[in-house]
Amino acid sequence: MNTDFIKGVVVPMITPIDQDELIDEKAIRSQVDYVIDGGVSGILLYGSNGEFYVIEEDEMERGLKIVVDQVAGRVPVYFGIGAISTKKCIRLAKMAAAGGAAGIKKQGVKDMALVYSEVPCVAAGTFTTNIVKAAPVKWDQEIVYNHPTAQAIVCNSGIANACTGEEGYGYCRKTAEAASAALSIPEDSVLVASTGVIGKQIPIDKIAAGVEMLKPQLAATREAAATAAQAIMTTDTEPKEVAVQIEIGGKTVTIGSMCKGSGMIHPNMCTMLSFVATDANISKEMLQKALSEVVPDTYNMVSVDGDTSTNDTVLLLANGLAGNPEITEENEDYKIFKEALFEVNKTQAMHIAGDGEGATALFEVTIQGAESKEQAVTLAKSVITSSLTKAAIFGHDANWGRILCAMGYSGAKFDPENVDLYFESAAGKLQIITKGVAVDYSEEEATKILSEPKVTATADIHMGEATATAWGCDLTYDYVKINADYRS
Repeated sequence: MNTDFIKGVVVPMITPIDQDELIDEKAIRSQVDYVIDGGVSGILLYGSNGEFYVIEEDEMERGLKIVVDQVAGRVPVYFGIGAISTKKCIRLAKMAAAGGAAGIKKQGVKDMALVYSEVPCVAAGTFTTNIVKAAPVKWDQEIVYNHPTAQAIVCNSGIANACTGEEGYGYCRKTAEAASAALSIPEDSVLVASTGVIGKQIPIDKIAAGVEMLKPQLAATREAAATAAQAIMTTDTEPKEVAVQIEIGGKTVTIGSMCKGSGMIHPNMCTMLSFVATDANISKEMLQKALSEVVPDTYNMVSVDGDTSTNDTVLLLANGLAGNPEITEENEDYKIFKEALFEVNKTQAMHIAGDGEGATALFEVTIQGAESKEQAVTLAKSVITSSLTKAAIFGHDANWGRILCAMGYSGAKFDPENVDLYFESAAGKLQIITKGVAVDYSEEEATKILSEPKVTATADIHMGEATATAWGCDLTYDYVKINADYRS
């Protein structure tokens, strides 16, 4: 077993127990500060003198969260998994992996993720269109565009490291240095991502300690992947993961993704971080081409609130371990890979829209019969960004006039008297207007359709064969509540 990550003095802590045979929170927090002030390099919880054999698992989990919170990233926390049964050891190991927090957020919430490939990868990326770009965006653009390979991603979800000047960019370098030292990889192969509050400098000591904490948790398991997906969340209500497998050149190729995004979401790109990894053998040029071709119809077709972030980043790493013949041109293998990549990113785009801040419904808008793709895109985006339409969806109100109105001010030319409009959900499909005029539809049936967690509005403008789909969500009271008190 590799123990190179263990450095200095790691002290096994005594577990203080109160009269109710529960962990004494005040005492254990005081003990954490005492040993750290004493100069230790790490803390071992539930070791040989930690009474692990008499503490119930739920109480051990509570104690872990307390200690991680109090440590606040100052030193690594190690978790003893001694038990008399293998099954219990496994449960404790999973508990430990899920408890990692660097102390960037409050109350021990998971706030850092580490993605690592055993071999160097070719990398591709797309980034925010906002003129105000966060330091990690600038760092990653340099790595993706000017370096041949990448091998790791370090992400914190507490502080955006945006509008932080040269100091903030320097912290990207220090983060890369910490990962380089921990993983024995080149500094310029480390990508950095951040999300969270704008304008604050990141606590680089906590970030560096977090990298050390995460290294022993690296694993090619579903549990580790799920933990990482949870750690990059901000106002997200659920982690966002998806993976597909395809066959290329007789080899099984996997594409997997985790992403975050819930608010400050608007085309083109949005407040989102998306990390996509594949074992496909593909050139750097073709990898970037594939990503650049699928992003316009996936992530660039999402809007929650009309705000575009400073930190938007999509990173795609390919390590070639699938062993397929290298994709170096636009052949059938490239087509298969791009189609799979599209499905992954489309699924994630829908996850982001459906999990919009305060949202109760995913709102999908499809424009059919357009004379060009550009026209269809413009119309679809205009509808999903309409606050009045989003409010109507929240109220389950078939106020179709708001949809036509949003199409009308989009800037795209069409004949409003030649539009057919349909509402559709798991509850059924209903035509609302034909040739720009309302049909005799049932308001009760319309309300039933619009009450589902996914609602689709389809407008056919009868001008050609082009189509486009955009994704948004309803506008709720909770959106205001979340963003009125975001920093606390």
